[in-house]
Amino acid sequence: MPADVSTTVTELPESRVRVEAEVPAAEVEKRVAQAAKLLGRNLRVPGFRTGKVPPPVIIQRVGRDAVLDEAVRESIAGWYSAAIDRANVVPVGEPQLNLADLPGEGEPLRFSIEIGVRPEAKLGEYEGLEVGRREATVGDEAIQAEIEALRERSAKLETTDRAAAEGDFVVMDFLGTLDGEPFPGGEGRDQMVELGSGRLVPGFEDQLTGASAGDELAVKITLPDASDSGGERAARDRGAEELAGREAEFAVSVKEVKAKDLPELNDDLAAEAGFDTLDELREDIRERLSEAQTAQIDAEFREAAVDSAVAAATIHLPDALIDARARELWEQMAHTLGHQGIPKETYLQIAGKTEDEVIAENRESAGRDLRREAVLAAVVEAEGIEASDEELLESLERAAAADGMSPKKLFDRLRSTGRLDSLRDELAQRKAIDRIADSAKPISVEQAQAREKLWTPGSDESEKAAASGLWTPGS
Repeated sequence: MPADVSTTVTELPESRVRVEAEVPAAEVEKRVAQAAKLLGRNLRVPGFRTGKVPPPVIIQRVGRDAVLDEAVRESIAGWYSAAIDRANVVPVGEPQLNLADLPGEGEPLRFSIEIGVRPEAKLGEYEGLEVGRREATVGDEAIQAEIEALRERSAKLETTDRAAAEGDFVVMDFLGTLDGEPFPGGEGRDQMVELGSGRLVPGFEDQLTGASAGDELAVKITLPDASDSGGERAARDRGAEELAGREAEFAVSVKEVKAKDLPELNDDLAAEAGFDTLDELREDIRERLSEAQTAQIDAEFREAAVDSAVAAATIHLPDALIDARARELWEQMAHTLGHQGIPKETYLQIAGKTEDEVIAENRESAGRDLRREAVLAAVVEAEGIEASDEELLESLERAAAADGMSPKKLFDRLRSTGRLDSLRDELAQRKAIDRIADSAKPISVEQAQAREKLWTPGSDESEKAAASGLWTPGS
């Protein structure tokens, strides 16, 4: 269960708050006993079996201050989360956590948190907004591109006696040398590469163009530097980044040239895809593309409706808060990369950027996200929007199925860990988006763009409108 923590919240300037938190003495003593039990697992005390020493004996042997210090180290993260939840604030950025002196026996533990919080929005119009919406159009070119992709997937490779051209596949053996000496990773057998694919280092595929089966070639290239596009990866693939930038020569033996044999564009191709005729295949592609495009347009419209509500609202958004969210976005990305086995240092090296540069690039999206969140939270409050337990259970169905449990069991787990409220807030904001988007009135994209220019101070259109009395700057 979430820790029992009481809080007092003081608002500070620049969308920051101070949360004064107090952990009851009983909660502190419970955590001290737990810490003592863990410390005593390997502690040998005469008269007791290993791992069975009572916590009071351990505290007496080790010292209460040492056990309390360990208890606080293990528990402070949970107490922090409980304090933030109890304070009912949405934190942004890293907190400044100040821990008071450790309490004596029977006394509560006190700490304070200073942190940025989601800004508040003063709502303008958010219902019945006129929002640009583009029409779904599936052109013949898009359909033909899908058919050509199908032909590519159905193509067969046929050995040919002619010289290799772009788009052909070359099967080869190769041995790379530096100053006449082979280097690690520079040898390959029966390697097949498509000319023009860019799979090999720059310049390699070009020198294979025009080669025929049985040809022996000397391919000379410069191994790419880590600063080149893909160069770091290419050098690493050869097992030694220190080789990057050096001149290498590859002895290449061309074994086969294979050309792609694309199927004819006829009803037989349609039959392979499960249709009777080519026209049926085209119609199916048109429907699928139209459905996908409509879904994309719906998502764009909903986002544009929210952004129109944001534009009508008044929000004070300090630069420090934007910087904090931009750093959060980078840390989330680095965390995801780490789970994929990519250290953030490697990503930065490949991207050719510093951490500060990535964070600076995140500022625009960070500011946009914070403004949207502020407006949606204000709509939730203004309309009294809530997410019911039934809606929460429905939203958990997919995640519960993936974990092999019932939605009710996942619901109970989230509630026991104090994470249910954040999910409830997320669903409430989705319902706020529904309210804004469902009430919005679609207009053409051209109308929306013209209106945006008209009401943008400083634009030529707005100056003309002001001169005619249609619009007054600052109104």
